Amino acid sequence: MSPSSRTRSPLEPAVSALESASFLDPAAKKIAKNARETIPDGAVKDALSGTWLGHALHPMLTDVVIGAFMSATLLDLFGGRDSDTASERLLAIGIAAYGPTAITGVNDWADTEPADDGVRRVGLVHAAANAVALSMYVGSLAARRRGASKRGKLLSLGGTAVMGAAGYLGGHLTFAQGVGPDQTVFDRGPTEWTPAVDASQLPEGRPTRVVVDETPVLVLRDGSSVYAIHDRCSHRGCSLSEGAVEGEEIVCPCHGSRFDRRDGSLKLGPATVPQPAFQVREREGRIELRRLDPNAAA
Repeated sequence: MSPSSRTRSPLEPAVSALESASFLDPAAKKIAKNARETIPDGAVKDALSGTWLGHALHPMLTDVVIGAFMSATLLDLFGGRDSDTASERLLAIGIAAYGPTAITGVNDWADTEPADDGVRRVGLVHAAANAVALSMYVGSLAARRRGASKRGKLLSLGGTAVMGAAGYLGGHLTFAQGVGPDQTVFDRGPTEWTPAVDASQLPEGRPTRVVVDETPVLVLRDGSSVYAIHDRCSHRGCSLSEGAVEGEEIVCPCHGSRFDRRDGSLKLGPATVPQPAFQVREREGRIELRRLDPNAAA
């Protein structure tokens, strides 16, 4: 069987149709816009994005919610009568953890949806499905506490089915549509000295975008010094060369992340990882660069 003849997953056509569902756009755009306006930049934004953690916070929190709800359902199926109290406690834990998890997810999605129609649409349905699952788990807990154990277990089982569908869409957002991963991770730039641009073409004090072996690089001349960092913002892929230079920092034009122009280190989120940086030299009127090893001794 040739690689091109791979059998498609039965879920792929459904996701493709969802990515094309333009009727979702008005509601999705409004929700995302409200989220961006509501979540303040700075410490709150960085906390929700995971800047302090070194990677996105949302996936880690989903483990708490999914783990609690799934464990409750498994106890319902296999735990026997003595597990009823434990199931109720697990449902309560999942419900309590849902709020912070949802807020971090909305934060990540709202930053990304303007640039990708598919992300906008899949993200909205992912969130809606999770909300439906939550309502079923809340109903399950309420039913159990009224003594309607059978109804509570059925609601929990239904919630798990809906949560599974939502989780599939969440995985698609992350692994197929790239919401969350470092946008430079598979393209960090050349490790050997490589010509980048004629020195005469570099304006003073203004970021310039060049492509070096298919890697976009921001190059900045400041007097006799020349700096270079990856031009694709690690956060959501915006071009840093379209941003501003403020002191020693490059400011992303999309979400305001700040990176040190000298070594790409992260100074302010919502980005969570630094930019790949490059050593720079001038030879025979040409600027050459190679990737800077962040672990190398100074």
